[in-house]
Amino acid sequence: MKKIIPFLIASLYAVSAAAMEPVVVKDIRVEGIQRTEAGTVFSYLPVKVGDTLDDDKAAAAVRALYATGFFKDVRLESEDGVLVVMVQERPAIAQVDITGSKEFTKEQLKDGLKMAGLAESKIFDKALLDRAEQELKRQYFSRGKYGVTITTTVTPLERNRVGINFDISEGEIAKIKQINIVGNEVFKEKELLEQFVLSTSGWMTWYSKNDQYSKQKLSADLESLRSFYLNRGYLEFNVESTQVSISPDKNDIYITINVHEGNKYTISDVKLAGELLLPEEELNKLIKVKTGEVFSREKLTESSKAISDRLGNDGYAFANVNAVPEINKEKNTAAFTFFLDPGRRVYVHRINIAGNTKTRDEVLRREMRQIEGGWYAADKISRSRERLQRLGYFSDVNVETPAVPGTTDQVDLNYSVTEKPTGSIMAGAGFSSSEGLVLSGSVSQQNVFGSGNYVAAQINSGSINKIYSLSYTNPYFTDDGVSRGFDIYKRNVNPSSLSVTNYKTTTLGGGIRFGIPLNEKDTLSMGLALEKIDTEVNENSAQRYIDFVNLFGNSVKTARADLGWARDSRDSLLYPTSGSLQRLYGEVGLPGLDLEYYKISYQHQYLKTFASKYTLLLNGEVGYADGYGDKPLPFFKNFYAGGIGSVRGYRTSSLGPRDEFDNAVGGTRRMVGTAELMFPFPGLLADKSVRLGVFVDGGMVFGKDEKFDAGAMRYASGLSLSWFSPIGPLKFSLAHPLNKKSGDKTEVFQFQMGTVF
Repeated sequence: MKKIIPFLIASLYAVSAAAMEPVVVKDIRVEGIQRTEAGTVFSYLPVKVGDTLDDDKAAAAVRALYATGFFKDVRLESEDGVLVVMVQERPAIAQVDITGSKEFTKEQLKDGLKMAGLAESKIFDKALLDRAEQELKRQYFSRGKYGVTITTTVTPLERNRVGINFDISEGEIAKIKQINIVGNEVFKEKELLEQFVLSTSGWMTWYSKNDQYSKQKLSADLESLRSFYLNRGYLEFNVESTQVSISPDKNDIYITINVHEGNKYTISDVKLAGELLLPEEELNKLIKVKTGEVFSREKLTESSKAISDRLGNDGYAFANVNAVPEINKEKNTAAFTFFLDPGRRVYVHRINIAGNTKTRDEVLRREMRQIEGGWYAADKISRSRERLQRLGYFSDVNVETPAVPGTTDQVDLNYSVTEKPTGSIMAGAGFSSSEGLVLSGSVSQQNVFGSGNYVAAQINSGSINKIYSLSYTNPYFTDDGVSRGFDIYKRNVNPSSLSVTNYKTTTLGGGIRFGIPLNEKDTLSMGLALEKIDTEVNENSAQRYIDFVNLFGNSVKTARADLGWARDSRDSLLYPTSGSLQRLYGEVGLPGLDLEYYKISYQHQYLKTFASKYTLLLNGEVGYADGYGDKPLPFFKNFYAGGIGSVRGYRTSSLGPRDEFDNAVGGTRRMVGTAELMFPFPGLLADKSVRLGVFVDGGMVFGKDEKFDAGAMRYASGLSLSWFSPIGPLKFSLAHPLNKKSGDKTEVFQFQMGTVF
């Protein structure tokens, strides 16, 4: 007798109207499979040979097979003790094609489809296909293409397979047409919109893409708007609603922001409470908000962080500082009490480093300022991370401070690094208004065999300077961080393309140098080099140059000693906005060989940011040089001024004393200075790599027999543009000489650019 038990998805949990009698399963047979192995069906089937099959087990078997997602129909039949499993397979996806995509590569879109669960060899599911379409649209929406349309075609293929094709019509990128702020009375809408990254289309939005709507950018802009008000005393400010709408053609986006400004609050009182482990006088110095001032959330946050960090420096890793307000709405005042809970003092148990597969562990550990077994010190931990980043070996450095399990006064430091390639073979080309075309090439390895040592070979071919060099540096020649390096070089100088008297020099030399860290900011450097310098002059050279060659000959030798000191507290090497840099450098031609001279230079640079986006740069440089032992200063050691690196608006190296041919000969004393106000490029407010500036430069070079005359200084003012572009650093200036005198050689537009390929 044959018993058939149909089970439909809608009735999986129902009891069959004609309940079957229990049957002992003697055998199991699978029918209807094309791609799926019978063993796969058996592995999911909760019924085995020898089991007694009843209604409950039959329903469970059907549910289990449906749950695999492999089948769109499942039926069970019992025939003389043989359980027959009849299935109808879902089709498999044989291929996925994408046409019409330009904004993304096909590989990028297919990766997104895989994340949605749709890929070749997967089981085809209509619901999955809908999710895949939404994933594709999501990717296009993230690029501002809200008008994208996707047509999906499913083509049946042999062996129960299907091919899926997504035909994409991308449409145009939707641009922000208008941003409206409603409810503002104290500040003008224009001033508030300056706090936003998002903007309407402008002449630089083709580069910044800030006219393309982004939910994340809008959230950040709303927080910037909130900070703008809260930092100006509007304690009750609130963004009440935000509406984003799109035009019917999906090309224009309109944003409306409704705000409530509230009243302006001032600080009525500031107090300290809790466990004050430090003198109250010291803590008060860390508090930025003062009684009588306008409330500022930024200053309040800085105060809490400063106190927390100060406690962290003494081992209180989990110090908690909360500023609790007491608001008087009638008087529009707020009093704040800083409650200090230092918690338990902890020390560092272990320092663990992960991710350095190439760099030796000791190279990282020698940069650590926090030591194992010492009290937790937040500033030392932060400084250690900063020193690891400045090595240049890692693209990312993170630190975590988990508590040691089972203890209340110990933490581990877990530094994780992501290594990046540190070797490079580079060819380069550059162009400047002074040197013309410059070709260069170099082979370097900053981290030889993971040791932290640096090796480089360089060739630089310019019309003025040609340099060939080989360098090696060990940054930790001693355990306390003294570096040692060796250099071999050949340098050809031919300034005939400048407004400088004719001469040529070829220098062949080699030397040793040391760097001695005095503290975290100060470094002392010293070196010794032996040089052979060949000189060449002609009838168009200055007479003093000819006299020098007649006195010493065309080839001279010198033992050069170098000594320098530097203090660098700038916040960034690439885009500095605050801090200072001081450098003192001297070189001496030691007695015993042909040249006996000394040359001293000092530079002081100061940067300060105000109004959040303006950076003031003040830079001053002075230099003094002379010969000793009745020997003159070699003419090729003279100072020069003028050009994009010193006094813009005047031709490179053209300032100072001149020869009988009206060409600059340089001098023994040099003084230059710059005052420059830098600010973001319009439309690129958040991009620090592009900065405009207005500047005033001043400077002059004086000869040995000349007295310093402030009236002889040359000045220029103008506009500057610096861009650390993907093809290298670019610098441009438009300068107007302020006190040009007869014979001065000026150059209004000057530039310097480079590229790497």
